[in-house]
Amino acid sequence: MWRVRQNRLQVALVHRPRYKDWSWPKGKLDPGESSVAAAWREVAEEIGHDVVLGVPLPPLSYPLPDGGTKRVRYWAAQVAGRPEAAALRARPPVPPATREEIDHSRWFDVDAAAAQLTRATDRAPLAALVDAHASGRLDTRALVVVRHASARKRSVWEGGEATRPLTSSGRGQASALVPMLSGFGVTSVVTSDWERCAATVDPYAQAAGVATTLVPSLTEAGHDDHPARVAALVAGLVDGGEDTVLCTHRPVLPTVLDVVAQHSGRPVADGLPREDPFLRTAEMLVAHVAATEVGPRVVATERHRPTA
Repeated sequence: MWRVRQNRLQVALVHRPRYKDWSWPKGKLDPGESSVAAAWREVAEEIGHDVVLGVPLPPLSYPLPDGGTKRVRYWAAQVAGRPEAAALRARPPVPPATREEIDHSRWFDVDAAAAQLTRATDRAPLAALVDAHASGRLDTRALVVVRHASARKRSVWEGGEATRPLTSSGRGQASALVPMLSGFGVTSVVTSDWERCAATVDPYAQAAGVATTLVPSLTEAGHDDHPARVAALVAGLVDGGEDTVLCTHRPVLPTVLDVVAQHSGRPVADGLPREDPFLRTAEMLVAHVAATEVGPRVVATERHRPTA
């Protein structure tokens, strides 16, 4: 968690009495839980704030006594405000951690935080956060590109292509996307108006209480007729001011990703999917967009796929 107060960058740490250490708020995944959902849930438990995840920070790995390895993912995160109210409606209540788990949480200036952290390895995410702030890449919003969830096969569906529905597994994937989209503060839902796309993002729209914008040009047929309309739409979402999810189809993804690449520096563009199918069913690509001197730029991306 980070904030700026009186032009000073600050981060939040927690104290664990069992280990007598100061560390980042974090915790283990619940069964079937995504790392994205675990991140905002653990922060809510340990610090009592609802947060929206921003750019990913360097992960850490620890050897365990049994010979295994513990892997920890980190994000820069900000306390959710009024613009993210819709995203918070999609989250269940989170009970606070006990005093035996966390007995103090506190904001520190980043220099003081570096000295306060008990484990030296915990300073790696902090250094990356400080660097992102210095280069104007820390304060971001999200454009989340989602390929629709698993749908009935064309060969067994007697209806038209526009009405092909999700499978039971696909419906599970759509439900599992809800806490993940909430984690990135999504407040705007834009989708192809074909059934399998609209049904993929509908559980989130319902949970967040937001309207869904149905766009015919995001369908496979619409894209074939007017790919430039898709490119213009995506460019507008990159330039826009809301955290948005865009759901579309595999054949449309190259155009979407090309626009994302055009708004990215070379390292970010080179990391985008380049081979068919680009994204698997229900997989999401999160493009983190920062306001820079040359306009909105995608400064980081990450990919996640829910389990049904």
